[in-house]
Amino acid sequence: MAVDTNLDSATKTLTIKISGRFDFGVHQDFRKASEQASNGIKTIVVDMGGVDYVDSSALGMLLVLRDKVGESKDAVRIKNTKPDVCKIFKIANFDKLFTIE
Repeated sequence: MAVDTNLDSATKTLTIKISGRFDFGVHQDFRKASEQASNGIKTIVVDMGGVDYVDSSALGMLLVLRDKVGESKDAVRIKNTKPDVCKIFKIANFDKLFTIE
């Protein structure tokens, strides 16, 4: 499991790339990455192309991240989700809270 970040100061976009299992085991790394969201970031992109598994703690981490940047559906964009992960997001109605690409 890994969490990598990239901050584009020109567009004020923070990209958080997660690989492996997105569960409580990445909580500390994800929290550190999300702390960058308070520095005038307008958009956060969560790249989940390398994620095969999410659990309820991952869903909670995404909700906390959304609270940091605002309630707008476009503030946090989740991209590159695999079909099984996307299915979990839809069951949890995350497609109503986030832009899922």
